[in-house]
Amino acid sequence: MAILRDRPYVQFNFLVDLGDGVTDGPQAGFQELSGIGMEVTVSEYRTGNAKENSVMKITGMNKSTDVTMKRGVIGSLNLYQWLDQIRNGDQKAMRTVTIHLQNEDHTQIVQTWKLLRARIIKHTSGPFNAKGTDVALEELTLSYERLEME
Repeated sequence: MAILRDRPYVQFNFLVDLGDGVTDGPQAGFQELSGIGMEVTVSEYRTGNAKENSVMKITGMNKSTDVTMKRGVIGSLNLYQWLDQIRNGDQKAMRTVTIHLQNEDHTQIVQTWKLLRARIIKHTSGPFNAKGTDVALEELTLSYERLEME
């Protein structure tokens, strides 16, 4: 599904599906997503009788980085309800969260990131400041077990 081109896509054309199939409307409208990624660990090993005085690098486990998502407070409780399921021990509350990057005219999905077996691990509301002109935000951190890209 990824489409190769000479110039990068602008960053603000993305859709978020929180595992409920909804990518439109204010509940799916996030201002910012950051931290999508993964790391592969490497173990170093050297046999005692190796002729070369250097280590072999052996591919080990991989882990996914936590993702931070921000949106304006809109009075929706969908994130809280999902977090409530998780904190009450519901092991079926893990979801596949999908992020779609669109082209400039919103006619085509050009790349997709799937966060498999995702769960909210942190939710923050605010800050609230009576003197400011900023929008009230809610921020959540997702932990997930595997990243797939298309």
